[in-house]
Amino acid sequence: MNFQQLRIIHETVRQNYNLTEAANALFTSQSGVSKHIKDLEDELGVELFMRKGKRLLGLTDPGKELIKIVERILLDAKNVKRLAEQFSNQNQGRLTIATTHTQARYALPPVVTQFKKAFPHVHLVLHQANPREIVSMLLDGMADIGIATEALESVAELASFPYYSWHHAVIVQPGHPLESVHPLTLEAIAEFPIITYHEGFTGRTGIDKTFANAGLVLDIAMSALDADVIKTYVELGLGTGIVASMAFNPARDTGLNLLDSSHLFQENTTNISVRRGHYLRGYAYRFIELCLPSLNEAAIRSGVKPVADVELDD
Repeated sequence: MNFQQLRIIHETVRQNYNLTEAANALFTSQSGVSKHIKDLEDELGVELFMRKGKRLLGLTDPGKELIKIVERILLDAKNVKRLAEQFSNQNQGRLTIATTHTQARYALPPVVTQFKKAFPHVHLVLHQANPREIVSMLLDGMADIGIATEALESVAELASFPYYSWHHAVIVQPGHPLESVHPLTLEAIAEFPIITYHEGFTGRTGIDKTFANAGLVLDIAMSALDADVIKTYVELGLGTGIVASMAFNPARDTGLNLLDSSHLFQENTTNISVRRGHYLRGYAYRFIELCLPSLNEAAIRSGVKPVADVELDD
């Protein structure tokens, strides 16, 4: 058994059992991938994959158990490298933050500014993605920290910390009929075409649920991945906008008006998440502390322990 075999097993599962894609990801041949899998199965004396001819269809029961161990071994191998880098170059390296456009554009600029002043030699990568992609990046070790409102908190392999809470807000062109509705109601909003977030982004599920609970069906004229696009088309008069409240800046968004609507929508919480067992460099803890000054390194370390370690401590 060797690390290359373990990497191949892991990548084959990650590529949905497509040997060609697994080979491409590992810069090797498909025949080499097949041989490594067969050699490992022969060594262990069990089949790890269900097959139909030469095609892999999924994991066998032994394979399902093995993949959990493989993931832990590969994660710890990466942690060994990060540990060495921490002590050899404490203030140099790379930090990858996977987050949505809304967080990168509106919530993180002050944090990033402070971080870069404190760690000018750390290459900071802000990778914008949807919440599901953020989860995958964290689980695959492609990102150190994930920041989003959806998806993160429900994943057991991730340790999540509440970052901040916010509400959705209604934005309109100046002179829009909704400006004269006091107090603003869901029924009044639903009378107009709506421009808001695409499904799965920035609390869209909560928006839909709010109107559905009131027995209302929205006329979604347009949906977009980020607030900047939404605001552009609201300003053009194509619909009423529903965006995250922090996305509206009166000094910058002079062609729009923000309506008092916080009483209509549920509170949303944006989370900061890290994969349990993932070794964080010192500057990664500092980034999280800049987001959440009340969260110190000891609390973060305790939170990111693997589930098995937490159970042993209890």
